[in-house]
Amino acid sequence: MAKESMKAREAKRQKLVAKFAAKRKELKEAGDYAGLQSIPKNASPVRLHNRCKLTGRPKGYMRTFGISRVTFREMANQGLIPGVRKASW
Repeated sequence: MAKESMKAREAKRQKLVAKFAAKRKELKEAGDYAGLQSIPKNASPVRLHNRCKLTGRPKGYMRTFGISRVTFREMANQGLIPGVRKASW
C-alpha cells in the first residue's frame, strides 16, 4: 500500500496538468518558451506517473485495467474481473 501522501501528490499533479493543458498548448504553438517557464513544473504531463487505483502501487501497472499486477492477480483469482480466468493448458 502506497503512502497517502504519495497518492495525494499524484492527484494534485493530475489537477495541475488538467488546469494548465490549454495554456501549455497555446504557449507551445506560439513558441513562447519563456512563458512556458512561468507555468509550474508539475503542470507538465511528463511528470505524471501511473498508479494502481486501489493500492497506489507505482510499479507493475496494467493500463487496460488501471490496477497493478498484484491486485489484478488477486481479483482475477477471486473472479472479480469479467472475462479473465486463469490459464491452463
